[in-house]
Amino acid sequence: MTVADGPASSAAQVIELSGVSVDLGGKPVLRGIDVRLDQRRIAVIGANGSGKSTFARLLNGLVSPSRGEVRVHGLDVAREPKRVRRMVGFVFTNPDAQIIMPTVAEDVAFSLRGRGLSRSEVTRRTEEVLGAYGLSDLGEAPAHSLSGGQKQLLALASVLVGEPALVVADEPTTLLDLGNARRVAGLLIDELAAQTVIVTHDLDLAARCDVALRFEDGRLVSVGEPAHVIAEYRAVNA
Repeated sequence: MTVADGPASSAAQVIELSGVSVDLGGKPVLRGIDVRLDQRRIAVIGANGSGKSTFARLLNGLVSPSRGEVRVHGLDVAREPKRVRRMVGFVFTNPDAQIIMPTVAEDVAFSLRGRGLSRSEVTRRTEEVLGAYGLSDLGEAPAHSLSGGQKQLLALASVLVGEPALVVADEPTTLLDLGNARRVAGLLIDELAAQTVIVTHDLDLAARCDVALRFEDGRLVSVGEPAHVIAEYRAVNA
C-alpha cells in the first residue's frame, strides 16, 4: 500500500517496508507488509495481537524482519542498526522499562552519552529539555519515585533530548489518567517537529494524525485518512 504525501512531509522523512514478514518463535507475526509513509503524524491501530507493536519495533531494529526490507529515512534498518537507533527515538508503553539512571536529570543526560558533547553542553541540553517538559524542579528527584504521568514525561524527555528524526511511541497514553494522557498526546501531536508514529488504542488520538494504519491478524489491511480507517475498525469490531 502506498499513501500520497501528507501535511508537513519532507523528502527525507520516508518510512518504507517492502515485502516484510516477521516470524517470532516459529509463528508468523507480520505477513507481507508493503507500505511507504511520509506523513508527519502516523497512527497505528488494531486489536491486541494484530501486529501493530511488532511493526513499531521494526522501525528502530528492536525486531528484525524475517523477510523483506525496512528503510527509515534512507537507512536500511538491518544493515545500519547503530545509525538507525540514534535517529529513531522509541517511547515504550511503560516508562519504567526505559528509565535507567537514579535521578531524573541523570536519566536525561544518559541519552546524550557517546555523542561527543562537552559536559557543559550535556548539562545545558538536559536543563533545557527538563524545562520544556515541566520537570525542572525534579532534576535531582529519584526517577522511580515520580508519578505515572511524570515518568512518561521523563521517558519522552530522555528520548527527545537526543533530537531524533523519528519518534515511535508504543501506546504512550495507555497507563495514564485522562489529564496526563491529554498532555502527552498534545506533546506528540502538536509540539514535536520530528516525524511521529503512534501505536494506540485511543481512537480520538489516532484521529488527530495525518494518516492511519490498521493491522489485523498480522496483516496491514488499511492505510488512509484516519477517519476512514477508524470507521472501518469500528465496523469490524461492532
